[in-house]
Amino acid sequence: MNIEKIIKEKKGTIIDVRSPEEFRSGNVMGSINVPLQEIPRRMEELKNLSNPLVLCCASGGRSGQAHQYLAQQGIECYNGGSWLDVNYYQSQTL
Repeated sequence: MNIEKIIKEKKGTIIDVRSPEEFRSGNVMGSINVPLQEIPRRMEELKNLSNPLVLCCASGGRSGQAHQYLAQQGIECYNGGSWLDVNYYQSQTL
C-alpha cells in the first residue's frame, strides 16, 4: 500500500520513534511518541493500535529499524521516513 495514501486517507496510526525531547520540538498532529528503545516493552500497546502503523523519525533511520523489528513481530507497518514528510502528506487532501 502507498504510504501517502494511508496518511491522506487517515488509515492506521502514525508512530514517531524519536526521543520525547525531539517529539516535543515538533511532531505530526495526532501521532504517538514511542521512542525506538521503548518499542519492545510497548508491544502490547502497539498491537492494539489501528493498523497499519506508519513509522517516522528525524530522517528515516530509526523508523527503518522500528519497521524491521515490528514487521518481524507480524505487525503491518511502513517506514514513513522523516516526520516532516509524513506531516506534509497529512496536510494534503485527496
